[in-house]
Amino acid sequence: MAEQKKGVSEDWLAFWLAIVIFLISLLAYTGTDPLGWVVSTKEWTDSSKAIAPTGKIYQSVKGEITKIDGNKLTIKKADGKEETVTVKDPTPYKVGDTYEKKGLSGFASLVLTYIFMAVVFTIGAALMRANLVKFNIGFFFVFWLSYLCWFIGHYAYFAATDAKKAGIPWSLKLTGEGGFIFALLLGLIVGNFFRPFAKFIGEALKPEFYIKTAIGLMGALLGLKSAQAFGLASAVLFRGLCAIVEAYLIYWALVYFIARKWFKFSKEWAAPLASGISICGVSAAIATGGAIKARPVVPIMVSSLVVIFAVVELIILPFFAQAFLWKEPMVAGAWMGLAVKTDGAAFASGAVVDALVRAKAETAAGIKYEPGWMLMAASTTKLFIDIFISIWAFILAYIWCAKIECKPGERVSATEIWRRFPKFVMAYAVTFIVILLISAPHAPKIQPVEAQINKIKKEITATEKQLTTVTDPAQQATLTAKIDEKKNKIKELEASIKDSKKVISDTNVATAGTNALRVLFFLITFFTIGVMSDFRKLWEEGIGRLALVYLICLFGFILWIGLVISYIFFHGVKPPIITG
Repeated sequence: MAEQKKGVSEDWLAFWLAIVIFLISLLAYTGTDPLGWVVSTKEWTDSSKAIAPTGKIYQSVKGEITKIDGNKLTIKKADGKEETVTVKDPTPYKVGDTYEKKGLSGFASLVLTYIFMAVVFTIGAALMRANLVKFNIGFFFVFWLSYLCWFIGHYAYFAATDAKKAGIPWSLKLTGEGGFIFALLLGLIVGNFFRPFAKFIGEALKPEFYIKTAIGLMGALLGLKSAQAFGLASAVLFRGLCAIVEAYLIYWALVYFIARKWFKFSKEWAAPLASGISICGVSAAIATGGAIKARPVVPIMVSSLVVIFAVVELIILPFFAQAFLWKEPMVAGAWMGLAVKTDGAAFASGAVVDALVRAKAETAAGIKYEPGWMLMAASTTKLFIDIFISIWAFILAYIWCAKIECKPGERVSATEIWRRFPKFVMAYAVTFIVILLISAPHAPKIQPVEAQINKIKKEITATEKQLTTVTDPAQQATLTAKIDEKKNKIKELEASIKDSKKVISDTNVATAGTNALRVLFFLITFFTIGVMSDFRKLWEEGIGRLALVYLICLFGFILWIGLVISYIFFHGVKPPIITG
């Protein structure tokens, strides 16, 4: 421990590591996919199809050519799905041919990902003065045991939110993030029943370092989502922003008060717990712990509870919403974003609610809502919750320095606030702002124009059908001219957003790679949290009381306050109705 204290702090290491990875990702704007080789994992029933590189240019593609448009080929794959690929020279191909491109195998992608993560975290370990041999041995087991849990967590019977669509009779509907739960559980088993092994890999058990780096990378994806969301529905965004501000002014204060007054927790415990339940779970608990300089065990224990309770909410709340909120669909969606505390579980619950409420509205009232709007309400509120992390970390750093730990007559200094401020949050802010500035001028332009293009395409289809029924040459000429005019209009519209689509496409490539790494950083965090969670020590620290506070606050008032606030801001707002 003494050696590690002489090294660079975890905060600064996480900041610089996140920034370096982010800078690498920006090479996507040169036309490459610098992180596309990072492994991604899909829901699976056939394990051979479970893993693949994140980037399309690294993936294998095989299927029948159904359409050729310039240098773009539309391929129908064996699973019936279509994919568009770009080739330099389309002349050797014709419709009906089989197209095949060999890519990087899923296993090779996984091995490359392990090597990359081992190298970057070894550099961090070296700067923290860790024993590098022990670290690398430990990290080998940390990575592969964690990934095994992630792989199992994506098995369709565990992960699928729509069993019928997945081609299976039933599913636990945990989403792929069930892998986080399995990683946490395996870590708990290792930490409590295989203590010699836990000690053996101890040098690599650095959950705060891993998750702080992950939070830094998270800003990039949220920057893109913010830009896209502003272009989609500003009214929903405004309501979502108002809702989360209202919610957290109430949530945080109540949880903190209950933890302190009724359960006698110290300020060190009450603040991360309040943030974990109130803001966005694991990330907020870690950021708060950094802001108030809490011991590492504090946010780690809160994080464990957040993940477990998020799964419980995911299983219960969507069906409650279907039963009682199907007449207020946007209230149901926003409630998922306010109530469920991890990103994956919140988005998944939004997707489940979207499907369940639409089905109930159609069967009970004959109303057919457009899909995706309830999910948008959930993801919008969750998005603002995530953005709130860095703001809250600064506020708490100031309050703790100026009010909580300030001695009588002592004035708070900027230096002390800076010392307390969690530096890794700056990476989150930098990646968010940079991607937002890049995307914001372009993302709002695309969706309205594409909607206009789709409308014109439907008009063309209708006119083409009409043309087949007309025999008069003059009418045929008029209809043909009309079709040509609309096709030219489509070309003009496509040209108007060509540059914007290129920027957003490159941004998607950049953020896909960083997000894939972020997910894996979160994954090894949960495993290492589990290993470090020795129940004997946790019980001494008060894990039982902590869980009781969480249970009382979550089911006692947070869910219901979130529901009321969702109702206030989204009552009467309906998704578009599909007609015809």
